[in-house]
Amino acid sequence: MFVQSAFHTVLAGLATGGLVAAGAIGLGAPIASAAGCSDVEVVFARGTAEPVGLGREGQAFVDALKKDLKGRSVGVYAVDYAASYDFLQATDGANDASAHVQQTIATCPNTKIVLGGYSQGAAVVDFITAAPGPLFDFNDVLPPEAADHVAAVAVFGNPSDKIGRPLTELSPLYGAKSIDLCNGADPVCSPGDDRAAHSLYVETGMVSQGADFAANLVKGAAPAAV
Repeated sequence: MFVQSAFHTVLAGLATGGLVAAGAIGLGAPIASAAGCSDVEVVFARGTAEPVGLGREGQAFVDALKKDLKGRSVGVYAVDYAASYDFLQATDGANDASAHVQQTIATCPNTKIVLGGYSQGAAVVDFITAAPGPLFDFNDVLPPEAADHVAAVAVFGNPSDKIGRPLTELSPLYGAKSIDLCNGADPVCSPGDDRAAHSLYVETGMVSQGADFAANLVKGAAPAAV
């Protein structure tokens, strides 16, 4: 099966692509939006070996998005997973992110969701938006209707790019609302060998570019070609 082979290659690429430490609930029937629901919920998965939380790229993404969405409330969820060098554990992050997205939809159906991930975290996002069904240990698959609640997806240093399958092409439901950015010869997402490039997504402005893209979609603009 091509999709399973592609994801296997993505995970293998995380291990061999020069990666360095970069410093099951259903949707059910929607209920009335609960008090305290934010206008926007950001779900971000950090990169390998980054401290628990959003990671440097995730925090910069959230900061830029909040600036772009001034006047809207923005909630933040850091995907709970090991982000270790055991890359098959990315599926733990995918299960956690999927469960949180589904819980957000069930309790806050009017909240617009923004998905994001960096490096191994980008692979987490690949799983929840592109896997057609259970794959490896990923079993909490998002139902198709969840896509109606996700306004935008932004990933950085995505290993699927290395095999010529960026998220914009990999996901039928989310591809058109996704931005998948690779920094030059970053070996995690390209055939290049510039290891330093993998740690410079904030400095190059690509994180801000991703936040601008997501903010425009949250505001209701049509997706632009990237």
